[in-house]
Amino acid sequence: MATAPKQGLPVLYKDLVPLNSADHGSWKSISVDKAPWVAKQHAIPLTVEEFPQAQRDFPIVFSAGDNPVPLALMGLNDGVNVFFDDDGSPLDTSAYMPAYIRRYPFLLAKLDRDTTNLSLCFDPTSGLLGEFEEGRPMFEADKQPTQHTTELLQFCEKFEEAGAKTQLFMEEIQKAGLLMDGEVAINRNDNPGQPYIYRGFQMINQEKLRELRGDQLRKWNENGLLPLIHAHLFSLDLMRFIFSKQSAQGKGPSLPAGTAAAAN
Repeated sequence: MATAPKQGLPVLYKDLVPLNSADHGSWKSISVDKAPWVAKQHAIPLTVEEFPQAQRDFPIVFSAGDNPVPLALMGLNDGVNVFFDDDGSPLDTSAYMPAYIRRYPFLLAKLDRDTTNLSLCFDPTSGLLGEFEEGRPMFEADKQPTQHTTELLQFCEKFEEAGAKTQLFMEEIQKAGLLMDGEVAINRNDNPGQPYIYRGFQMINQEKLRELRGDQLRKWNENGLLPLIHAHLFSLDLMRFIFSKQSAQGKGPSLPAGTAAAAN
């Protein structure tokens, strides 16, 4: 039986446990060729550093609500991911893999609300860590982290740094009032005249973008923010590509209305 996610945990994570030599000194991590934990996820968090690569494969949108985050849409309907089969087998190995997925099951988290220190944690329900005969050890015989564990920690630290940059980006575009509720209408050949409408996400308001002052645009161009906005806007054309892949895989919507990026 699947374990229900604990309230407040990020997408994909069902539980979090701090990695430590006392409890996990003999544990190993294994690599797998399937990712069932992501097979039903249609929207995956993205950092701004990933925009240039991600925009080639996924529509990049922003979640709804007061604290939006960038999302890579791997499907347009809840529970649909056109880049993975139902068992988690990748369907397109050439597509960019978001760092959020590559980081799983690890995560840096606060163990004490009164401190800013972050500890390396993992999702024990993932089945990727345990007392396996095969795999990569997490700790040496003297209980010190192995090189593998050190590299995992460094990857998670870089992800946190990218997350901080992403937050600054989001604050900047929100301060400029550029976000608007998104809506995309897609016609299907077998149902002309009755488009499928996708809502539940935010996008850049291009009219307000054109109204920005020249000095603001120059500043954003110099600090790299403007190219990120353009990457988002260009990527929106992939909505129809994702829709076509859904239909080809038999995962297309059965109703005229859908939610492309609900609240994750």
